[in-house]
Amino acid sequence: MNADIHLQLHRLHAADLRREAAATAPRPSDTTLRVQLGWRLVELGLRMAMPAHRPVTLAA
Repeated sequence: MNADIHLQLHRLHAADLRREAAATAPRPSDTTLRVQLGWRLVELGLRMAMPAHRPVTLAA
């Protein structure tokens, strides 16, 4: 295969992939919800791992 044709096919394929990725990118509101849910799960896991008589404190 000619190198010029191969390069042009690669560019076309890369452009298609970029378009597809942009269409399926997560929205900012979805991201914040995921982050909040993730931290809640971390807090729950810490509470389950600690004995009942010790309070859990999270420091950022």
